[in-house]
Amino acid sequence: MLTIWSSGSIPFLSRRNIPSLLRLLTVRHRHIFTGLSKMPDVQSMVLEFVNKLRKRKIEGSQATARCTVELLRSVISHHRVPHANQASALIDAVKAVGAQLVAANPVELAVGNVVRRVLHIIREEDLSLATAAVAGFDLLDASDDDEDVNGKGIGYPGMSAAVVAAAARSTLRPPSLQTLLEGTPESATVPYTSSSGADSESKTADKSSVTRKLKHDVIEGVNQLIHEIAGCHEQIAEQAIEHIHQNEVILTLGSSRTVLEFLCAAKEKKRSFRVFVAEGAPRYQGHLLAKELVARGLQTTVITDSAVFAMISRVNMVIIGAHAVMANGGVIGPVGVNMAALAAKKHAVPFVVLAGSHKLCPLYPHNPEVLLNELRSPSELLDFGEFSDCLDFGSGSGSPLVQVVNPTFDYVPPSLVSLFITDTGGHNPSYMYRLIADYYSADDLVM
Repeated sequence: MLTIWSSGSIPFLSRRNIPSLLRLLTVRHRHIFTGLSKMPDVQSMVLEFVNKLRKRKIEGSQATARCTVELLRSVISHHRVPHANQASALIDAVKAVGAQLVAANPVELAVGNVVRRVLHIIREEDLSLATAAVAGFDLLDASDDDEDVNGKGIGYPGMSAAVVAAAARSTLRPPSLQTLLEGTPESATVPYTSSSGADSESKTADKSSVTRKLKHDVIEGVNQLIHEIAGCHEQIAEQAIEHIHQNEVILTLGSSRTVLEFLCAAKEKKRSFRVFVAEGAPRYQGHLLAKELVARGLQTTVITDSAVFAMISRVNMVIIGAHAVMANGGVIGPVGVNMAALAAKKHAVPFVVLAGSHKLCPLYPHNPEVLLNELRSPSELLDFGEFSDCLDFGSGSGSPLVQVVNPTFDYVPPSLVSLFITDTGGHNPSYMYRLIADYYSADDLVM
């Protein structure tokens, strides 16, 4: 008998079961969903995006991450922030929506990553405003007209919110490599303005201005995150000239736009090299990458996945794209990548992983909420017509004669990785935990 392995169905939040869900939620979360129900545009956008995630209509981690951040920006823009506990209200709203998105497609770890990044932005901006208020910074110089629902083009005189947040963070902790790479200019220092006594009317205006300022800072930080995700391929490709040298042989597996842009950037710098592409059965994504490389003028050789060990002795470097990078430095990549990593380790060939910052996951592989793999249709492996005689039971014992397992991803432990190249530079696997700590808050690991 032929047994089909496939991913299980995931519960879906629809308009019909919203009332029953509200009865099960706590009072705080009930308030959040009630607020969203008053905004039909945002609620319909959330339900539409959840449906796309469930049906796997969005291909690629970058596209998924960008759409997720844009949706969260709309949620933040339309959410009514109270005068007290503004940051907590925004965090609860983002967590409520983020929980739906993560449940819709738990294998796409980039969704949870960017949700946690947005939560971290809210906490950082709130901390920056609190630090500025304690230090007597005059950050409340916004006019009543400076409010944009879409989060675009909000004008505040003086310093930008990003510079203020970076300056406040630098006073709270010693500079790390990530903060040094951000390159905050020396001229972006926070001016000190002594506060004078104000009456109750001015205090009320200050509270309203604080609310607008926090929302403005958060939306500006989210816009910067969207720009960072959109430009991650170019930032990684700029480093290609430092790692690919003349007359080298590069081995890659599967299809990755990050790898494609990385190799083509080295070709544009007049580096001559050859690329071996493992075909990536059963979906044969390597064939697509090989066509793109040939169209860009690179010398390309397609090999079978089983020939990786036979060809690795001719290879100078293995470069692959990652689906996700875990907190311990482990890599989730296309199926078969662990075999290539073992071959590279055996022959002392550098194994390099390319990943944008939105693929850095703060969770560990052993966390119960981490789903490392997904089983695809067995039709990619075999034709049902050829195995029609296997659909019947054999000796009557009830055991199937043929089982088909078609995993999507593979896991590579950090001990097999030589170097990570992200949009912030090259990093050793042992440093990834520190880099991830700069992007996420410990309070947001479990949503």
